[in-house]
Amino acid sequence: MVYVKWIFWGLVVLLLGGFLHYTLPRHDTLRIVETEVRRVEVGEGSLFWGSSEPGAVTAGNRDVKFISGVRDSGRTKVFRNEDTGWGWPPYMKFNSADLQARAADLTSTQDAPRWILVKSYGWRNQLLSVFPNVLSLKEVPGPDHRVIPVFNILVLTGLAALVLVIRAFLKRFWTNRVDPVVEDVASAFDAADDHMDAAGRRFRGRREKFREWWVETFGG
Repeated sequence: MVYVKWIFWGLVVLLLGGFLHYTLPRHDTLRIVETEVRRVEVGEGSLFWGSSEPGAVTAGNRDVKFISGVRDSGRTKVFRNEDTGWGWPPYMKFNSADLQARAADLTSTQDAPRWILVKSYGWRNQLLSVFPNVLSLKEVPGPDHRVIPVFNILVLTGLAALVLVIRAFLKRFWTNRVDPVVEDVASAFDAADDHMDAAGRRFRGRREKFREWWVETFGG
């Protein structure tokens, strides 16, 4: 039973952690090398694609804007650029066309690099052909630029505080509401057991008296 409990809570933590890791924004400092619009087949990974742009669909063939970049280490990273609209995650992004033009203007070469801080959310999965979605672009002095994820810290702190508040509420509710009921039920069972024991003793006493009367009246 203990293993089942730990497996359950492990799955809860894994799912919540995965959800937060996908949803919360992250930052990459890189050099933008290309912007393009490609027609893609949105198949099994349609859950990880946007659908808020006019005429967009969640599955099938459609045009998607992409931004490609290269880090200082030489590793490449490709982003999609889609509106989130009023959907989830609640970033209310409606400016993907303007952002694509901004990315094209920030394109640079290896000889004359311009380092761009790309804010995005989501995962890159080659098997499902899904890409992180760009939220904003900002030019920074160099590839070593670092960002303190204030938003993520506030969200995680708020969630931790919420969990503690819910835990305290449930603990108080259990102490004030559930424990008394459990104690009453346990007391009722104890009283029923005592009553059954007393009834059993009375029955045995009467049986012994009946046996004595029978022996005296009719003989053994």
